[in-house]
Amino acid sequence: MLEYVKTILLKVSFDKMLFEKELRKAFKVLIPDELKQLKQWCYEKFSERYLFVLNKVFSRAQV
Repeated sequence: MLEYVKTILLKVSFDKMLFEKELRKAFKVLIPDELKQLKQWCYEKFSERYLFVLNKVFSRAQV
């Protein structure tokens, strides 16, 4: 599921609201270890563009 979530996030990364929505959905389908991997990957790929969104979503989830 992790690779699927990554694919979706890449496809919706053009839109901030869609990106945040799909990122939140990922928390419902991934196990904790996958969420840690996703967090690292997201910060590597999207921190320049969506740092605020990443901080908001991941801080609420306590990953």
